[in-house]
Amino acid sequence: MDDQTTESSPEAGKGAAPSRRSLLGWGGAGLALGAVAAGGTVAAVRGGDSTEPAAESGAAVPFHGTHQAGIATAVQDRLHFASFDVTTKDRAELAQLLKDWTRAAERMTAGQAVGDGAYGGLAEAPPDDTGEALGLKPSRLSLTVGFGPSLFAKGRFGLEDRRPDALVDLPAFPGDNLDAARTGGDLCVQACADDPQVAVHAIRNLARIGFGKVAVRWSQLGFGKTSSTTPGAQTPRNLFGFKDGTSNIDGTDAAALDRHVWVSQKDGAGWLAGGSYLVARRISMRIESWDRTSLQEQEDIFGRDKGEGAAVGKAHEHDKPNLKAMLPTAHVRLAHPDSHHGVRMLRRGYSFTDGTDGLGRLDAGLFFLAYQRDVRDAFIPVQQSLARSDALNEYIQHVGSAVFAIPPGVRDKDDWWGRTLVS
Repeated sequence: MDDQTTESSPEAGKGAAPSRRSLLGWGGAGLALGAVAAGGTVAAVRGGDSTEPAAESGAAVPFHGTHQAGIATAVQDRLHFASFDVTTKDRAELAQLLKDWTRAAERMTAGQAVGDGAYGGLAEAPPDDTGEALGLKPSRLSLTVGFGPSLFAKGRFGLEDRRPDALVDLPAFPGDNLDAARTGGDLCVQACADDPQVAVHAIRNLARIGFGKVAVRWSQLGFGKTSSTTPGAQTPRNLFGFKDGTSNIDGTDAAALDRHVWVSQKDGAGWLAGGSYLVARRISMRIESWDRTSLQEQEDIFGRDKGEGAAVGKAHEHDKPNLKAMLPTAHVRLAHPDSHHGVRMLRRGYSFTDGTDGLGRLDAGLFFLAYQRDVRDAFIPVQQSLARSDALNEYIQHVGSAVFAIPPGVRDKDDWWGRTLVS
């Protein structure tokens, strides 16, 4: 929440005929990419490498590329994020799961049903696809996978020597009140789409494919993107009504992405080159208290006006801010890249509302997502500054947290998520 970019297969019943999944395997004929698309013919507009804005909300985001889609990709309207615990102890099973997930993701991002689809197959076996996305367009669905620090623990999969130095456990920040049930995880999948049902369908089917190998640890639905990666787009507003992420990295700025987002070979951990690091934080916002705060105090807390989004003393949102004109505790002043030696992150956060907190108040806030080249240089020092002094802390609290290494993109039909790590 800041101006810089800091801001979770059922088997057939006993005696039933084997499912098509067990007959063909997830890499078999049932996953041929030439199969009929459930949503009809789609137009591919951008993928992991492309940074062109989407031409239409129903279009498909190409799955293959040097980098995973869902990072520099133009931010979609909806999110379903899931963190998983890996329950299998077999490295070969983990590798097969990632292959199966990749093949299913290739199809779902193209608007196609998983495997043999939701109907028309063996009546005695569960269908390969759950069916709720039948007839829907791809809706710019992107699926992004990451690996948590716990996956590299000694004695699990023999990956302890491959854990990147930058994949650190986040320190405890002042004011944190983290819920263990919403924190951490071995794997994550970020599903973004312009149709919420398409995003939920994707996570549901990946969880179903992983039955017996992974279990959902926690998940989060998001609406109302709180940042943009497309130049010229209107800056979104958070639930406090303020524009958020004015200085976010432009998804078309290759130089900025190389400097601040993509991991390079020289960063160590060669398997991660072309990938990134993701910090996910569930931030509770005290809506009712904020709504009783005067406009002047709200603007002083953020360091910008509520209407235009201009920094203190400026006329327009994108005018270069004079940080010294703001209060020392202003959110923008503490989070701005100029206060952190030019460090930047790429934000893709979403607002959320999850009923009430049991005390008659809205359980609402920001699901913060930020991609960066090294969390030790980016998120950690920025959040330490915010946690110490940000006036906004009176109205927010971090209640969930996770960090993941995001592998490079799937380059072609023979590649798969995590191949460079676990193969």
